[in-house]
Parts: sequence; structure tokens; C-alpha cells
Amino acid sequence: MTQMITARSMAVALVLTGLSALGVLAALSALGPDWGAYAPASCTTTRCFCEQPRTGALVLQPANSWSSFGYVLLGFLMMVLAAGRDPASAMPPLAARTLGLTAIIVGLGSALLHATLTLWGQFLDVAGMYLLGSFLLVCALARWRAIPDGRAIALYAALCSLLVAVLIMLPEVRRWLFAVLLLLAIVIELVFARPLRPGARLTYYLGGLLATALAFGIWILDQNGVVCAPGSLLQGHAVWHLLGAVSLWLSFSYYRSERLPGRFG
Repeated sequence: MTQMITARSMAVALVLTGLSALGVLAALSALGPDWGAYAPASCTTTRCFCEQPRTGALVLQPANSWSSFGYVLLGFLMMVLAAGRDPASAMPPLAARTLGLTAIIVGLGSALLHATLTLWGQFLDVAGMYLLGSFLLVCALARWRAIPDGRAIALYAALCSLLVAVLIMLPEVRRWLFAVLLLLAIVIELVFARPLRPGARLTYYLGGLLATALAFGIWILDQNGVVCAPGSLLQGHAVWHLLGAVSLWLSFSYYRSERLPGRFG
């Protein structure tokens, strides 16, 4: 069995998430609320999702901003669990902490994008997504090709650097590039890496894929205005964030369910 979530671990994660939210508010207060003084996000020329920006507010899209902290909460929870490592899990503590930190970065970047709708917020948002996609891809490649930890870390750093460079030079391909990265990671994991993970619970991974597929469907409806109430705090894009966080948690659970040789049960 994977390590259980305790009341203490959840309390620690909640406190750290709350402190992160206060930190974001402090940063926004220092930089805003005149977000028009900054270069706007690319989506402002078309559609920055359904939620109507609150003109002049410190947080332009509150539902989309605060829902991003679902990633932050589960990221801190991953890091807390990594500190009390499951001795039977084959997932190295460094990998667990890295995935947790990546989830936190994804959440904070998303929150800053939706709070400001600026180009720098968009950069942080997409950079976090690239960090996540790179982790999933390298994790699959490392298990498939038996890449040592040191080389896997170097590969991860190189891939992240390359993707960030592409983001700077060709920001318009950001969504398509992330989709390709994610699909490549999923195919390699399911076809090549999964058979080499003894005891890993495939249901976790498949559950994550289901959550991602549902989230993407909601994202399309929200982005295209098919299901849209601009002034409401109930936003499809906010649901996308929460389902994305659930998907990432299920992926984390899948990796941690892999057993060390001789440690089944």
C-alpha cells in the first residue's frame, strides 16, 4: 500500500498553501493593480477564457486564479509525504520532491497569469507546464531505458532549458508543444515504462488520464464560450485547474505505488 495521508500531513500542506497565497497577494500588491502597464498575455488578443476580468482589481480573474492553488496544495502534500518516505516504494525521494515542487510552480504560475493577464504571467504559467511535461517524459524514459539518476537529472535540466528557450522565441506554439510533450510522455509510459514498474497500480495512471481528458473537454467548452457565464465564480477553466491537480496527484500515486524488488504487499 502507498503511504497514507494523515491529518498532520494535510494540515502542514494547508498551512504552506495558505502562506503561498499570502505571498502571491503580497507580490501582486507590489506589482499591481495597474496590469495594463505591462505587456498583455497573448490570449488578450483573442480570448482569455470565459471569466470576465475585474477591471482595476488586484486579481483580474479570481475563480481561475484561486483554483490554481489546487496544484499548490497537492504539491506541498507530495513534498510532505516524500519527507516520510514509504520504504517499499521504488520512487526516489528526490523524484517525489521534484514532482511536488513542479506542481507548486504550475499552480503559482497559473495563479499569476489569471490574476494579471500579463505576458510575464503567461511565461510563468507555460514554463511550469513545460517543467511538468518534462518530468513526466524523463520519468518514463528513465524507467524504459534504465537511465541512471544523474543522467536523468541532466536530461531533465536540458529538456526544460530547451523548452523555455522555445517559449521565449516562439510563444505562439506553447499549447501545441505542451500537448506533444504530454502525449509523448503518456505513450512511452504506457507502452514501454509501465511493464518495468513492478507493483505499480495502473488504475492510478488511467484515472489520471481520465481526469485529464474530462478537464480538457471542459477547457474546450470554456475557451470557446459554449458553456460560459463570464461574471460567475463557477468557471469551467477553474474546474480544469482542479481536475488537472487531481490528475497530477493520481500520477504521483502511480509512481509511488511501484515496489522495490522483494517489497510487495
